[in-house]
Amino acid sequence: MHLIIDGYGGNQKILQDEQFLYQLLDSYPAVIGMTRISTPLVIRYVGPKPEDWGISGFVIIAESHISVHTFVERCYVNIDVFSCKDFDVEEAIKYFKEKFQLTRLKSRLLKREWNMAELTEMADMHQLRPV
Repeated sequence: MHLIIDGYGGNQKILQDEQFLYQLLDSYPAVIGMTRISTPLVIRYVGPKPEDWGISGFVIIAESHISVHTFVERCYVNIDVFSCKDFDVEEAIKYFKEKFQLTRLKSRLLKREWNMAELTEMADMHQLRPV
């Protein structure tokens, strides 16, 4: 599953708070039953255009990753929750809407599904390749 959230109207103080984002990424995997396998990486970014500044954060989970990118001047946040394990999408959307105090958002969900026959075929193909 890959949940993509574009959030608008967020609280600018929160959108620029590196400690807030670190703590969110540190604790959120457990909230959705995932396994955090790295400490969060949070970086402040200032682009060539003054309005492009913000913070980006990333945490690796055993099931894949979670990333957040804020654009403070635009009151905008981009969030990705990418996992090979199912999670409650509606609860995730509600969680991020509340945490960033978003006034509106758009979300999309991409489901990736592999059946066992496809996985077995791919594994067999990989083993047949010369090293």
